Amino acid sequence: MSPTTLRCTVDGPVATITLARPDKMNAFNATMHAELREALDQCERDDNVRVLVLTGEGRAFSSGQDLTVDLKRDEQGRLDLGPALERDYNPLILRLSGYSKPTIAALNGPAVGASMNIALACDIVVAARSAYLQEAFSKIGLIPDAGGTWILPRLIGPKMALALMLSAEAVPAEEAQRMGLVYKVFDDASFAVDVAAFAAKLAAGPGLSYRLTKQAVAQSLSNDLEAQLKLEAKLQSEAGSSDDFMEGVAAFREKRPPRFQGR
Repeated sequence: MSPTTLRCTVDGPVATITLARPDKMNAFNATMHAELREALDQCERDDNVRVLVLTGEGRAFSSGQDLTVDLKRDEQGRLDLGPALERDYNPLILRLSGYSKPTIAALNGPAVGASMNIALACDIVVAARSAYLQEAFSKIGLIPDAGGTWILPRLIGPKMALALMLSAEAVPAEEAQRMGLVYKVFDDASFAVDVAAFAAKLAAGPGLSYRLTKQAVAQSLSNDLEAQLKLEAKLQSEAGSSDDFMEGVAAFREKRPPRFQGR
């Protein structure tokens, strides 16, 4: 069956998953989570896909969780948000953070609540100039979830992370770039073209090197320096024996662009 809440398109080595509930500002529900899981699996199985882009349709990346549907309530009508986190959000954050291919969150518009943290779970975040990020949870009496209390302090420090979480203030794209949350900011008018060009350039790179680099950075969060140095030596041995390394050296000597194959 065709997905109803998102679109997945492939252009050469770049796959793009577009959240497509624009009338709900691409808010997440159980169906979107299920379809996103399937799309992520398909893109990871496709050896021709080297880079994954996650973006939104319309004026928002996503407004976060759809609080009007899919959530369990008690006899007094109170929401129980825990099951939805365990079933949908926690596996999604782990999936994105451990994805074998480079991931780009392309913020075409606001990324609010859980969707901000989903974007930050991707490897690279780019944004349209009019976009913003917002840990909006305290506005409705909740705590940040979807990995926000783990990811954000590691990116900008605990004090700044707490300030954004407690104040629930929106962070404009250019300010988010200065803080280190966003890598590049593109003009709204050229956003789609600029994202496509950036993703295509990344996709032309050495896929094996990317995977090993992601592994090294992930493990650095729990390693001490000695353990990290040993890991670098191990992974560099693997990279140094790859076809991509041989091609990279040959291209350097021949003064031509390399033709990496990801192996």
